[in-house]
Amino acid sequence: MSSATPAAPVLTGSRPVPRTRPAFDRRMLREAGHLLSNLAVGIAGFTLTVAGISAGVGLLFTIVGIWVLAPTLFVLRSGLGSLERRRLLALLDEEVPAPLPVAARRDNVLSRALAVLGDGLAWRTVLYFCLMLPWGVLTFTLTLVALVTLFPLLPWITRGLSTVDRVLATTLLAQGDLTRRVRKLEQDRGSVVDTAAADLRRIERDLHDGAQARLVAVAMDLGLAKEKLTEDPEAAARMVDTAHGEVKVALQELRDLARGIHPAVLTDRGLDPALSAVAARVRVPGGARVTVDLDERPDPAIEGIAYFTVSELLANVSKHARAQRATVDVWRSGDRVLIQVQDDGVGGATAAPGGGIAGLAERVRAVDGVFDITSPVGGPTTVNVELPWHTR
Repeated sequence: MSSATPAAPVLTGSRPVPRTRPAFDRRMLREAGHLLSNLAVGIAGFTLTVAGISAGVGLLFTIVGIWVLAPTLFVLRSGLGSLERRRLLALLDEEVPAPLPVAARRDNVLSRALAVLGDGLAWRTVLYFCLMLPWGVLTFTLTLVALVTLFPLLPWITRGLSTVDRVLATTLLAQGDLTRRVRKLEQDRGSVVDTAAADLRRIERDLHDGAQARLVAVAMDLGLAKEKLTEDPEAAARMVDTAHGEVKVALQELRDLARGIHPAVLTDRGLDPALSAVAARVRVPGGARVTVDLDERPDPAIEGIAYFTVSELLANVSKHARAQRATVDVWRSGDRVLIQVQDDGVGGATAAPGGGIAGLAERVRAVDGVFDITSPVGGPTTVNVELPWHTR
């Protein structure tokens, strides 16, 4: 059994700020600079927000309102919001993750504009810049007064006001983890749909160019043999014999194609026999060892993804790894299926965009799974996969 367990996905979040006693140091100077600059940010953000939103809302009874309101929201969300995230990182060491692009249902200008209008983060950014003007006036005034008359208390004042700034930013400028996760799943689902469409085209091409072409040739040969049956029985027998051979080849091609779609052994007996059959075909000197420790079978869809993921990884080992041996471990942890595939080959495998490994990763993530590959140059290569036990 594998000793390594795939790591859980790490969601991007704010960088933790070390808890230190307020003091007259560089951190205090950056916090003071941030608080003093709040006023300028508040004036600029509030002016653009009020002007753009007021004009857009006032013109919403005409089509023009959409073309004023949507660009304003977009500039606030992706323009000023991005600048504010950089300021927070530079002066407060607060990392607010950049949001995912706004997802439109259709690829046209109107659909994108409506998507911006319905984006929650865009409206939270509006609220942020509306609050920044009074907050900026307050922080500028208090910091300036502390500099002039309350200097010994300056570190504590800047620390307290900066903490409020961090809360405002992480609450209003950050896209929620759930929203980011749903959007990522939507993107991965689109990739999987494209992959499925490509697989269907491949199957259609293989049927057309392989088994179908052979069966057409067999039908023609049998037709000719029928005509020669009385005139030249020996020639007819040779043609029937040739046709018989072609039928055998066509049947083998159909079996190979069916195995690539969904092998019968997986449906009938589960992952252990199915993966063992795959491992038996791996071309490495030391062979491939498979260990499956599952108390029951997961959902058929998850079983299929696990099978094809391991199959593709072992195919890569045969073709590219130049390995001496490979191992596959599959086990259950709670409501997750964990898979680890290792080889002692030359390494250097990456999930490059458009590549086979990237396609596997997209399929896994489309069902809320985790795909992680570690493959330094020189090897070894380790792939950890985590899948849900159920699809819903």
